[in-house]
Amino acid sequence: MKRYVAGLGMAVWAACAGGAEARRPNVLFILTDDQRWDALSLAGNRHLKTPNIDRIGREGVYFRNAFCTTALCSPSRASILSGLYAHRHGVIDNFTEYPQGFRSFPMVLQGEGYDTAYIGKWHMGEDNDMPRPGFNWFVTHKGQGKYFDTEFCFNGERRETVKGYYTTVVTDMAETWLKRPRGGKPWCLMIGHKAPHSFYVPEEKHARAFEAVRTPYPETAFMLDDKPAWIRQRLYTWHGIYGPLFDWRKRFPDDAPEAVKDFEAMNRAYWATLLSVDESVGRLYRLLQESGELDNTIIVFMSDNGILSGEHGMVDKRTAHEPSIRIVQLVRYPGLTPADRPVVVERQVLTVDLAPSLLQVCGAPALTECHGRSWVKLVRAGDDSWRSSWFYAYNYEKQFPYTPNVRCVRTEQWKYTRYPHGDGSPDRHLEELYNIEFDPEERHNLIAKAKYAPVAASLCAELARLMAEAGLTPETDRMPLDEGIKQALPEASIR
Repeated sequence: MKRYVAGLGMAVWAACAGGAEARRPNVLFILTDDQRWDALSLAGNRHLKTPNIDRIGREGVYFRNAFCTTALCSPSRASILSGLYAHRHGVIDNFTEYPQGFRSFPMVLQGEGYDTAYIGKWHMGEDNDMPRPGFNWFVTHKGQGKYFDTEFCFNGERRETVKGYYTTVVTDMAETWLKRPRGGKPWCLMIGHKAPHSFYVPEEKHARAFEAVRTPYPETAFMLDDKPAWIRQRLYTWHGIYGPLFDWRKRFPDDAPEAVKDFEAMNRAYWATLLSVDESVGRLYRLLQESGELDNTIIVFMSDNGILSGEHGMVDKRTAHEPSIRIVQLVRYPGLTPADRPVVVERQVLTVDLAPSLLQVCGAPALTECHGRSWVKLVRAGDDSWRSSWFYAYNYEKQFPYTPNVRCVRTEQWKYTRYPHGDGSPDRHLEELYNIEFDPEERHNLIAKAKYAPVAASLCAELARLMAEAGLTPETDRMPLDEGIKQALPEASIR
């Protein structure tokens, strides 16, 4: 396989021009909401079959260890666009707009002559459905949207409730946009799916697809003896397995059949929403084939964050546990690797790496400020200088008081997490330390074992170093005060 120098982004896409004048590649970016890393058959899911999504990875690059830097919809989406951590772009919750002053990779591509569009769930700012900078065509809605009959705002010109299932509706809109004549200009289309975000409502044709599948609680749901007390306190909250998200309450632990019936229904519906997403990917793939643009299009399929499906007694994201932070990321583009020579990347890549990588592949100028790194060299030739550690951050939310402030460092072997109180005083929650190489399900918290004290100390120092490198020090790391785990329900409009 011919190799290319990472710094020469133009060479990457010029490689597939066959000596003729190179065409700049198009970008089709498909973003799902709360899709776990293992919610696709390519990752080994025994029940959920996603052949169309899998094909993106089987004909391109499968990033097996991809992670978000904040496991919350809006902060993660802003990091994908900007290549920056949340403390820098400022979108630290689901109610904050993407700041006007920050560049994004669509803005750069637009400035380079790309026809740019966003269709679907934007979800940075609950009450704004007007166009955002960087897009020539912008179709979205306020807040979460609905699985059926969502009101969309079309480029700020009109609002219309579009009848039908969300995934199908945005795919129809995407197909219509892709068929527009654009005089040979390259294009960048981002599609934001609602699926598989709760509350999970599948299409009728898929509603009973997993009816016969048993999905008991994961074993780790009941292995909380060595975990911080806040995790047990969370069990009966909106984000706990015994909370009001379900129609029942049981004493902990209780994995009797009658106790898990609603939990099973939740998992079945979650998977079923993704069957529609898989069909959507198949439709768009075929359209690109028919138009002759498939091999000149970078197809990105990824999720904004993961989700805990009962692990550690939780049914949400936000925490630094693996199902929360680990995401799906697949990229198909023959300029990176030919379709018959797919690549599996095992190194840790982050949401903040996406923007610099796409800009390099498109031969566009780099962002002037970026925490992420381009993975082009990593994909094509390997990169010995690639990161071996990174940090994760989440800030306590008064609207969802079920998770403390989180600061975490992850290496390829270890994960260390602390929970700052927010006022500079000593942490009031037990730390967590896992050897994720041998304990990927995070069953055994090693923080209290004396022989691992040097490991914890070293990781704590590494966390401080990484944060300082990104501009976060004890003086600059502004976070809210941890007011504790509360039973109060979130407002209905933001659930």
